[in-house]
Amino acid sequence: MALTTGGPVWIRFAMTSAKPRARNIGRGRPSKGAKVDLKEVILDSAEALFARHGFYGVTTRQVATEAGVDTALIHYYFGAKRELFDAVLLRRAEVINQERADAMTAYEAAHPGSMTAEGIIAAFINPLAERALTGGPGWKNWLNLVAQINTTPAWGGEVMHRFFDPVVRQLVDLLGKALPGANLRDLYWCYQFLTGSMMLTVAETGRIDQLSDGLCQSSDLESARQRLYAYCAAGFEAVVRRTAG
Repeated sequence: MALTTGGPVWIRFAMTSAKPRARNIGRGRPSKGAKVDLKEVILDSAEALFARHGFYGVTTRQVATEAGVDTALIHYYFGAKRELFDAVLLRRAEVINQERADAMTAYEAAHPGSMTAEGIIAAFINPLAERALTGGPGWKNWLNLVAQINTTPAWGGEVMHRFFDPVVRQLVDLLGKALPGANLRDLYWCYQFLTGSMMLTVAETGRIDQLSDGLCQSSDLESARQRLYAYCAAGFEAVVRRTAG
């Protein structure tokens, strides 16, 4: 079953209600009386494996083993590996995109004529940071996976386009309103720099821990996000000033 996103990325992907997980519980087609949501078990397992090994480093057989099901059940629910991969991305993308869109809409409504670049950027990134802080291992796996996709030359751009463009365009539109004289081309370039900083931050790679000899901790997202918002806003403002001048 191919999953595509012909409209906004938060189009609902229908799933049964979540139930307690179990291992070695599903073979072939699901039984009508099954009390475990096998789709969620498979998606959780695939998400963890894709986050650790990437798309090409995972097989459907490995996902089936991790989930405790037969590979036939993966094909029954999702189709080929690429459709499973899309389902993993869509499950949380629809949630985070709606949260970001709502946060930016609320910020604009609360600050008529007084929006700032930092305030808009905070509304855009905060939902990601909150999920990284409180969402548990599933959200951390998903964020690590998106960070990988964002830097994959072969097909990463196409995947990001399908799943995230509407909410990014909302961000760019608001920044254009908050930064008079801003050139649209500059705003898109600055978003390119913002998304790299944002995804590296929420991926919590541990790089800054070693580089700073422990002075900074990649897991300290509370400290990171306040600096991130100010850093990105200053970059947008500096580029706009240079172009306007």
